[in-house]
Amino acid sequence: MSSPYAPTDELEPTRATTTAVRWIIALNVAVYFLQLSVVGDATMERWLGFTVGSLPSGWWRAFTYMFVHVGLLHLAGNMYMLWLFGPRVERQWSAGGFTRYYLWCGLGGWLAHVLFFRGVALVGASGAVYGVLVAYAMRWPNDELYFFGAVPVKVKWLLAAYLAWDIVAGFIPGSSGIAHLAHIGGAAAGWLYLRTPSGQQIDRLRHRIAPIPDVPDETPRAIPRSSPRPRDQRGSEVDEIVAKSKAIAAARRPPAPPPPSKPTAATRKGEELNLVLDKISEHGLDSLTSDERQLLEEMSRKLRDR
Repeated sequence: MSSPYAPTDELEPTRATTTAVRWIIALNVAVYFLQLSVVGDATMERWLGFTVGSLPSGWWRAFTYMFVHVGLLHLAGNMYMLWLFGPRVERQWSAGGFTRYYLWCGLGGWLAHVLFFRGVALVGASGAVYGVLVAYAMRWPNDELYFFGAVPVKVKWLLAAYLAWDIVAGFIPGSSGIAHLAHIGGAAAGWLYLRTPSGQQIDRLRHRIAPIPDVPDETPRAIPRSSPRPRDQRGSEVDEIVAKSKAIAAARRPPAPPPPSKPTAATRKGEELNLVLDKISEHGLDSLTSDERQLLEEMSRKLRDR
């Protein structure tokens, strides 16, 4: 799932909002609405935002911080990026898998903030959204977007530019109130998640795929031989009978073996997947080709959907 290859959903609308993306956006907008109308910015940040002082009693703020934003532009920018890149990634996995990945990347941003940027409160979905961008860029790196509506730029270069800026700005003391290192933490968590497949998941996938039954070849039966008959005084008649018997025996042929059953699509998929899993065991995930990675991700998604 971690490297780009020809996807199976190329004909689907890539910007159609999916279930998990729709709920995440709705939750962020709802929190911001309450923040503006009822609670207030400072109170909402105190309730749901994360500060180092909130540990250990407020451990749950490591999750809730990513649903609080400090302004409309902050909210709009993050939700636009999530809408732009999230649906296509979710469509490849599932709503549950995408949600878990999103929260994992948010935790990566939280951890980077705790380690390197303790001074201010942490709010915003940027770390989780950066993880979604990483997943998209690793899956479709050569997709082009139009920067400012006019300049085409590939997704991989857009991600590289964002990360370069965050690395530079994150280590400049007092450069801004933006948690740049939380962005890097979310991206790093996403990269680690995508580059570290679960061994248990691979084994489970291997056992769920039925092996292809072997069709044994039928052993050809030997041609029976006629036993020799003693000659009697009627030698010519006996020779004629023996010749006819030999001719009948020679005419017999072993029945042709039944044609092998035509493998179904599922059987072929199982055989191909077994070869891919053996290749991973011997040479690692990086040895897979694009088609092999596609097959592995497709079968993983089917098992998750079950």
